[in-house]
Formats: sequence, structure tokens, C-alpha cells
Amino acid sequence: MVDESSASIKHTKLVTALMSQDKNSFTLQAIKDYGKGLLSFIRRRVKSDADAEDILQDVWYQLSSVVNAAPIEQTGAWLYRVARNKITDKYRKHTEWLLNDLSPDDTENEDDALDLGAIMLSKNATPETEYLRNIFWEELFAALDELPPEQRQVFIWHELEDKSFDDMATETGVNLQTLVSRKRYAVLHLRKRLKQLYDDMNNF
Repeated sequence: MVDESSASIKHTKLVTALMSQDKNSFTLQAIKDYGKGLLSFIRRRVKSDADAEDILQDVWYQLSSVVNAAPIEQTGAWLYRVARNKITDKYRKHTEWLLNDLSPDDTENEDDALDLGAIMLSKNATPETEYLRNIFWEELFAALDELPPEQRQVFIWHELEDKSFDDMATETGVNLQTLVSRKRYAVLHLRKRLKQLYDDMNNF
């Protein structure tokens, strides 16, 4: 597991080296108040401690760059939103697969169904497409959080980090079939959990 205290200290030094004294106080307090929780939040959604620390560092840099430009209301909510967006950016290339594999299989009339892939993968971003993309990823990660840690980790490794089952078995010592089963249970849960979202999107 990542050493959250040392990670926070590391990011504090990196951030404060680029900040004025006014920014320093606000950001240091934010790191103290939210650093541990943010690191845990990010770590559950990425494959390694190193990735979690890199994303957290990016969050602190973004905070330091905007803190004096405009007032930040609800600092905690802002920090978690930035962290979630950076995690989403990391995995955005997997959107097409996720849309296909996690879509419910019981659509009554596919001809009438909204082509979510065409909307969410469109290069012509609009407020509507950005809204749908953000909602999709928010709901996906919320659904992942409901999974047992072992199932969540296998899903993230295999489908978001492109790690093979053979590599996972070697690294963890867990039987290959067990890993495959964990991923299958994760997919079944995510399909069920996201069904309402897809219904809402089709009516968007």
C-alpha cells in the first residue's frame, strides 16, 4: 500500500516550490485537510501507487495554478472533481469498449435506441456530449466502488490498464480462473448498475 503521509509530504514540497506565499498557505491547508482522502480515492481507481501519486501531484499543481485566479468554493468538492476528471482522462480511450461491453443486453428495440457511442466518442464536443461523458464516468466509478476490492482491481487492471490475466496471476499468485471469474462478476454487476443510466441516456 502507498505511504500516504510520505506522499503528501512529497507533493507538498513539489507544489510549494512553485507557489507564492499567499498560495502557499491555502494549498498547504488543502493538502493537510484532503491529501490522505484524495490519495485513497485515486488509488482505488488506478493500477498502482505510482499512478495515484502522479495524479494527486497533478491535482495539487492545478490547485496552485488557480487558487489566486478565482475564489474556490467548496474546496473538497473541487479537489475531488479535478481528481475524477484526471482519472477519466487517463481512461478515456477505453470509452468505446466500455460502452459496448457494459451496455444492457435487453434493449427492446435497438433501432430506437440512442447511439451513445456516436455521441460520447464524437470529436465535436458540445455541452450535451460533455455532460453525458462526465455522467457515464461518474456512474461507472460509483459502480466500481460498490464491488469487492478484488473484483474492482481485476476489472481496472484488465479493462482499463490492459494487463493480461497471465500477468495478474504471476504478480498476485491468484489462480487464473479465479481472476477471470472476478472480472466476470464485476462486469455483470456493472451492467446491472448502469442499466438505469443507459435508460436515462436513451431518453436524453
